[in-house]
Amino acid sequence: MSNNNIVQNLFNNFDIIKYPLFVGILLSITASILGVVLVLKRYSMIGDGLSHISFGVYAVAIGLGFTDTPILVVIPIVVLAAYILLRIGESKKIKSDAAIALFSSSALAIGYIVGSMKHGGFTIDINSLMFGSIVFANKQDLIIMAITAAIVIGTFVLLYHRIFSVTFDESFAKATGIHTRLFNILFASLTAITIVIGMRIMGTLLISSIIIFPSLSSMQVFKKFKHVIFSSAIISVVAFLVAFFIFTNYPFGASVVVVNLIFFIIFATIGKLSNRYARE
Repeated sequence: MSNNNIVQNLFNNFDIIKYPLFVGILLSITASILGVVLVLKRYSMIGDGLSHISFGVYAVAIGLGFTDTPILVVIPIVVLAAYILLRIGESKKIKSDAAIALFSSSALAIGYIVGSMKHGGFTIDINSLMFGSIVFANKQDLIIMAITAAIVIGTFVLLYHRIFSVTFDESFAKATGIHTRLFNILFASLTAITIVIGMRIMGTLLISSIIIFPSLSSMQVFKKFKHVIFSSAIISVVAFLVAFFIFTNYPFGASVVVVNLIFFIIFATIGKLSNRYARE
């Protein structure tokens, strides 16, 4: 197929792909930026935990009859769960990884039970949430994702130095008067919203990958915080676009993960070669 035909097909199908395309790009940018902070603060598993909680809450919402706008029901509950996980993680009695495992497994079990109680059992939509479907993205998702992306980018632009301090030395940041708990709650809440939207596209089992992979790939080559943030966003968007336009005959969520894995291998190889060259 010639380039002209490809472009023509894209324009002809633009009304169909516009929401998945724009939601995916915004999701990629937002998840990758938040992922840098989460990975550096060793909160990476919170993404995986919140994705499982999102599935459970979504299944319960569908089971209780919130079929038209379940996202508006799911988001505040998952944000609350993110806050609770942070508070429990600060406790000396329960470690953060144990709290995440406790909440995520419980949410999955409750969601599965409630979803199974619905007449006819689970719907196709609920089952698709496990591995995602690009066709789920709609106008409501785009609006929510655009607002979330604007808040994330705006926060990093306006409060970059404070975010830097909170990320690398929370004790020092607290000593300088920065409300570190407020920042942690903000990051957790934005991550929760991103995961709820992204879960419908990437799936419960795969959404955490777009939070972790781009930042890890970037860190193999770049060392400065600002450079890691920019490169993570670029890697994430490129991986999404490659999966979206090239791997069209394969499951979308899995394709994004595989492309991100390939990028990680490439960047890890470049990083090792650069370090070896620097030593010589």
